[in-house]
This record gives sequence, C-alpha cells and structure tokens, in this order.
Amino acid sequence: MPRPVMIALVGVDGSGKSTQARALARRLTARGIPATYFENAGGRPLWNRLAQAFGRPDGVALFGRTLYPALEATVRAVAMARTVLVTRLTGRTAVLDRWTWCQYVIMAARGDRGRRAVRAAYAIFPRPAVVCFLATSPAVAQQRVAERGIDTEELTHLRALDAAYRALPEFGSFVVIDGDGDPEEVAAALDEVVSPLTR
Repeated sequence: MPRPVMIALVGVDGSGKSTQARALARRLTARGIPATYFENAGGRPLWNRLAQAFGRPDGVALFGRTLYPALEATVRAVAMARTVLVTRLTGRTAVLDRWTWCQYVIMAARGDRGRRAVRAAYAIFPRPAVVCFLATSPAVAQQRVAERGIDTEELTHLRALDAAYRALPEFGSFVVIDGDGDPEEVAAALDEVVSPLTR
C-alpha cells in the first residue's frame, strides 16, 4: 500500500502557513481527496505564557538556553510522531503546518547548541512529498503577528528566521511561494503545486 501524501508548509511566524494549511486541507477534502491538517508546533506560546506567569519574559528565560531547546524539540517530535501515525492509519492526505526544518531554523536563529543532535534524532521522520516555503518579508510578517494579537515578533528575529530557512541545505528543494501576496493568490499557488500530487 502506498504511503499517504504529505504536504508541508513552512515559513517565518506571520507567513500565513497555519491559515493556508488549514484552508488547503479543507479544499482538498471538498474536492474528494480526504485531507487532515496537522499542527507540528514546539509549544512556544504555551511556554511563554507559563514563563510570564512566573515573572519571566519567555520560555528561554524560564528554562534556560540548554533545557528550553531540548524541551521544544521533544514536544515537536511528539507532535510529528502523532502526525505520521495518524496519517498512516487513516491513509488521508496530510497537510503539515511546520515540519522538522522549523526546529532547525528556530534553533539557528537563537544560536542554540544541539542542532546536530536534533537533526540526527529527527532523521526518523519522513520527508514530505512537497515542501512549500511561504516567502514573506519580515516587515509584512511582523504586521500580521501584531494584527492577530496573540504575541509579538521583533524584526531582527524574523530576519534571522528567514535567513536560517534560506541557509538550510534542503532549501533548494523547497517550492518557494510569495507569502506577501493576497491570501487567495497564495491559495491558488498552493493548489497549483499540490494538484499533481493528488490526482
């Protein structure tokens, strides 16, 4: 039995990957291709809220520069393991909001140690059939993050994330989509990329 198709959306915070991934899963299902949306996050908003409850600015300040990345990478690994298991059990197309590269990128942007160890551990996870990078300018991404009102992002951090994505050895194999565009235009571009995989 062939493995289900996995489609990953990656990009900086504010690139629209979560919104677009959810919408893509809905469109595929409406077209008769059963698809499930999976969020593969590392729990940063939760850790930040916990830290603020203890009077610390964020999860890194609460747990420290060594423990926090390990905690974040573990939580993401559990989420990705669940994604793979559910996808293989159901046979549905999986639309992935984030995947392994998101952990490598955020660790690189923060200057965390242990990136090689995380890469080695994450080698067990399958590579999606296609990876779409929503290329969004840091200024646009920052504005979107501010508008959703959940958290904030510094321009310097968003620039570091963007640079870290583009420095990935796998970046050349990603499909780059203009994330600055109108949501309908981004959705149409995603449909065009995904269409050959779901016929």
